[in-house]
Amino acid sequence: MEIALIGNPNTGKTSLFNNLTGSYEYVGNWSGVTVEKKVGVFKNNIGKLIDLPGVYTLNPLSKDEGVVTSFFLNESVDRLLNILDASQLERNLHLTLQLLEYEKPALIGLNMIDVANNRGIQIDASKLAKVLGVPVVPVVARSGKGCDKLVDVISTKSIQPANKHLVYYGKEVEEAISSFTGEIMGKTIHSSRFLAVQYFEGNQYVRNYVHSIANPQKIDEILNNLEDKLQARLNAKSLSNFIYAKRKEVIEKIVAEVANRNDSGLPLSEKIDGIVTNRFLGMPIFLLLMYLMFMLTFDWLGTPLSDSLDALLTGPVTTGFESVLSAIHASDFIHALIIEGLVAGVGGVLVFVPQIFILFFFISLLEDSGYMARVALVMDRIMESVGLNGKAFIPMMIGFGCNVPGIMAARTIETPRERLLTILLTPLMSCSARLPVYALFVGAFFAGHKAFVVLSLYVLGIVVALTLAKVFSKTLLKSETSLFVIELPPYRLPQFQSLWRSTWDKGKGFVRKAGTFIFAGSVFIWLLSYAGPDGLKVNMDHSYLALIGNTIAPIFNPIGFGTWQAAASLITGFLAKEAIISTMNIIYFVPNDASLQGLLAHYYTPLAAYSFMVFILLYIPCLATTATIYKETGSKKWTAFSMIYAFAIAYVLSLVIYQGGKLFGLM
Repeated sequence: MEIALIGNPNTGKTSLFNNLTGSYEYVGNWSGVTVEKKVGVFKNNIGKLIDLPGVYTLNPLSKDEGVVTSFFLNESVDRLLNILDASQLERNLHLTLQLLEYEKPALIGLNMIDVANNRGIQIDASKLAKVLGVPVVPVVARSGKGCDKLVDVISTKSIQPANKHLVYYGKEVEEAISSFTGEIMGKTIHSSRFLAVQYFEGNQYVRNYVHSIANPQKIDEILNNLEDKLQARLNAKSLSNFIYAKRKEVIEKIVAEVANRNDSGLPLSEKIDGIVTNRFLGMPIFLLLMYLMFMLTFDWLGTPLSDSLDALLTGPVTTGFESVLSAIHASDFIHALIIEGLVAGVGGVLVFVPQIFILFFFISLLEDSGYMARVALVMDRIMESVGLNGKAFIPMMIGFGCNVPGIMAARTIETPRERLLTILLTPLMSCSARLPVYALFVGAFFAGHKAFVVLSLYVLGIVVALTLAKVFSKTLLKSETSLFVIELPPYRLPQFQSLWRSTWDKGKGFVRKAGTFIFAGSVFIWLLSYAGPDGLKVNMDHSYLALIGNTIAPIFNPIGFGTWQAAASLITGFLAKEAIISTMNIIYFVPNDASLQGLLAHYYTPLAAYSFMVFILLYIPCLATTATIYKETGSKKWTAFSMIYAFAIAYVLSLVIYQGGKLFGLM
């Protein structure tokens, strides 16, 4: 048995999926987390649960919403599980009425009843079930309350499709539905009423489907006649607005019948929003929270933990490997490969795992509490001024963890122009892979101002992205900015288990990459540093790696780091930004009684170090990000453009910073 889980964004759909299947999907307290369908198996093995993207309507506006409509048209499903937010019942029922017209066995999980109760809203679930004609089970998806009963109802074989049409669309529309049904009779397995109403609303996916099974001219004639009748008799603005109004009338009656509301003053969420989304206070509060997050990551918690791990890796771990290699009489080549290549390369990246996990923990805390949606609202005014809207800032925020899912999250943006613009700009957000580079350099050159320097880099990435958005929207991608609509979820106290799962889900990719990609890259980089035109075990300055680095090093002289070592690390940084650290640990290999940070002072000045970090922030996206840009845009031209413009911007800004700093006497 296959059951489709569907609901509005931010109704707890993914939390319910996790509870029912025992698996873990990323849970974010904003819209657009699920950008493609996910499949899990029920804990009691009664069937598969298909988690579809959150949508407000089956008439898709954005790419992710199109996944839902395509699913209903092209794939089979036995039952529908519609999750509703009890505190936002009126809005959620618009989708429910469309699902009931699909005429599949359905049931409803009435979620967030605790939030509704706290707001003074009481929902009569049994009365709602009677009105809709389908089972309704109250649940609290975050805690799992009511989920067992929901599974019991799902397991029942007697669930039938709703046997009544809740919305009467008026004589004209109902006659058109009958004519439409006559044209497609016997040509489809789907509900003719569902197809007709969606077709009349302008659903392009349904339109293409219907035209493939029936005579397009006759179907369009039915539509045109209906529009003429409504315009002549009722002076309706549009057919889609007329259908929406009819649904709204029914929904208002349902809500009045099943819900009671006791107004008890302004909810706490709205009181807090008055402060954190204030047009004057919102941005300073956001920057202050970011600063505190970086202080915890780089000063108060992260640095001591990373130093302890570094001492472990460079001390007992390295000594242990050397003892084993000596015991087995390993050759000089194998000894150098493992100690100078793998331990130095991979270990140099793993040192920063504590800081990565601390950063991800606090990002997850802000997400799960509901604050991140407020950040998008705060940014909307700024984003609108540069040709985007606040929704575009959500993929960018996700990009702080990793640019790849950030780019994929741009599917939630409705207009193709804004979606493309967001895809092009998201790689400018400072992802977690750049974090080890920052940690290394701020520890070496800016020990007293670590959090402030790192915050400046994150803010710089945002400022550059917004500036380029303004330029691109006025030149390459001209169009009107779309309206921004976002649902602000209630503030919630995050559960530790959920926070840990979210943190691990984000951080495990970093660890996995260190154990696979960085592992292989470290071997390759070390081999290039070990061999040269004169043979093996050459002086590193005469190695193949130095030869490659020296070829392009002069390009970087004007921006402060024209050494072959810096150039070589930038090349490997295209494969993965973490590889910059593993490359440096191999190139600047130091004995146990020294540190890489101390050695860097011989190759960089503080000004050159900041210029280098700015270049790392902005230059060519990594290989995985570049591949994702191509996948999402389907264009070699835009993919190449994303690489070229990023390199140019990085170079120009680093040049301004370095040469400008020298003019002011900074070094």
